[in-house]
Amino acid sequence: MRAVGVCATTIATSTLLAAGVASASVTVPFQIDPAPYGNPNGSFDAPSIRCVAVVGEEPGVVTITGGKEDGWGCLLYADVQWVNLSTGESGSAHLSDGLNGIPAFATIDTGAGQVAVLLTSATAGPVTPGIATFQVT
Repeated sequence: MRAVGVCATTIATSTLLAAGVASASVTVPFQIDPAPYGNPNGSFDAPSIRCVAVVGEEPGVVTITGGKEDGWGCLLYADVQWVNLSTGESGSAHLSDGLNGIPAFATIDTGAGQVAVLLTSATAGPVTPGIATFQVT
């Protein structure tokens, strides 16, 4: 009987831990490479721009923002194109302007499934687009 109780406790604890892990958000990093003067390799004075996709904070929702502390570091006013590869849904959004101490971000309702995003910027000059794919639950 004691072994059954230990086994039941172990299973219950494992189930609770798995539920806690499943609800945690995941950060998927990606970068955008500037191409100053049309140079697709970038240059020392135009470093890569690091962005992240945050999934798991809300069901079916992705937040695109900067990869630095407090969400800074992504392009301001960047265009975001996305497609849910599982459902075929697609759309576009724009990152915010980063004014008033609020970092640039876009919250996108993609629905659940495998999602691909593409970030470009018309205001930052030529860039190599940032691309990321991830699972949205």
